[in-house]
Amino acid sequence: MVERTRELMAHLPYLRRYARALTGSPARGDTLVTRALEQVLDDGAGLPEGGIALRLALYARLNALADEGQGGPGGIERGSAHPVEAALNTLDESDRRLYLLVNLEDVTLADAADTLGLAPERAVERLNHSREVVRNHLTAVILIVEDDAIIAFDLAETVRGMGHIVCGNATTMDEALALAAEHTPTLALMDIRLAEGDNGIEVARELRRQRFLPVIFVTAFPDELAKRGLEHLGPVIPKPFTRDQIEQAITRAVFTPAPEEAKVAAPPAT
Repeated sequence: MVERTRELMAHLPYLRRYARALTGSPARGDTLVTRALEQVLDDGAGLPEGGIALRLALYARLNALADEGQGGPGGIERGSAHPVEAALNTLDESDRRLYLLVNLEDVTLADAADTLGLAPERAVERLNHSREVVRNHLTAVILIVEDDAIIAFDLAETVRGMGHIVCGNATTMDEALALAAEHTPTLALMDIRLAEGDNGIEVARELRRQRFLPVIFVTAFPDELAKRGLEHLGPVIPKPFTRDQIEQAITRAVFTPAPEEAKVAAPPAT
């Protein structure tokens, strides 16, 4: 009994990680793991003695308990605001579990397929489909608002090099609002001083009034937001910038859950 408990405890970190991802909730995940371990300790007959075979069997046990609603009230929680979890939650449940086992738990595709009762050929097909779905959900559509053609080109090349989409480049407020209305971007790279005397801060405020759009300011006037008490409009990258700075800022924006203010209309700019 002591040896069996020691074997199970060796797998506990993996089981908790998978169960939390499976249920979408740390509390439900831990409840699921507790019930699985209780079952195994009460009657572990038929389970492998140890190693990866035991862990795979425990993953299967967690799946079965989740299907029975044993993770607590509400079952599997699908309302996560995190972009990666939101993308995974668009998948069929079997596909989601396959993705988690292979990409989160580092289980071989053959073992994951066996755990989920899938034919190997079917597992390959479904995993490729799932990866494409997740990749598409995490591809940002980016609006560039910059009146310097060379800088705009550099920003566009950086965005495309990351696998994201540039929906257009605007040099004025009217152009920016028109492109935003036409393409519904998920992120904007915004200069502050624009053509025709326009100001990127006002563009950002108007976009927030119409709908929430995350903005990264790329500007030679990095203190202007702070002077006006508008740091909440978005992070600032001062010019001259490096591509690494732009890539890091875009990655943070793409993988950051939308704040509560994105769910309600923003008040008119004053």
